[in-house]
Amino acid sequence: MRIYDVTVPISEILPVWPGEPRVQIEPLSRIANGDPANVSCLHMSTHTGTHVDAPHHFLQQGLTVDKLPLDILMGQAFVAELDIPAGSEIGVWELARLHFPRDITRLLIKTKNSYLWEDKVTEFERTFCHLAPRTAEWLVKKGIQLVGVDYLSVEGYGSADFRVHHTLLEAGVIIIEGLDLSRVPEGPCQVVCLPLRIQGCDGAPARVLVIRD
Repeated sequence: MRIYDVTVPISEILPVWPGEPRVQIEPLSRIANGDPANVSCLHMSTHTGTHVDAPHHFLQQGLTVDKLPLDILMGQAFVAELDIPAGSEIGVWELARLHFPRDITRLLIKTKNSYLWEDKVTEFERTFCHLAPRTAEWLVKKGIQLVGVDYLSVEGYGSADFRVHHTLLEAGVIIIEGLDLSRVPEGPCQVVCLPLRIQGCDGAPARVLVIRD
């Protein structure tokens, strides 16, 4: 068994969505300064790095992150690796041709986005692979309950109507964004996704593991 930690480390150089605050890790006390313990204060958006979008992110009456069912956040999954150009829109055909098992309800999509994390780029990349609205509709029809992507949004930058988010979240699909799947081979796996249990919140940073036999 091999465990892949596909979580992006939270640091002050981590790219963030434009308009959201940069990560700040502020020392509150330090042993080196004579304090009895090291304690830090963390400033960041709930959608920083590897994180979960709860339906409440775009739906006022949608489930908040603390209410998400754990049986969807953990279990059998499939990593789908797409050999498409950087910045491409992911169409239905790119996923349909993979013929992943019909009973799969959790899909993690690996693209060239994953290698953006390896480059240690500190600024947000506006051109990244993302789902087309029709692909989101197709995933819902396929019975997908959890979809993970390897950059900071399932949606293309500059979207005005956020159709991809609305299509998935209105259907109850849980979204994981900001995965680093660069070391994970395509195929069946187990996924464990545990977002912080922030009461009444629209999303939360998460620790995500992919487990392969």
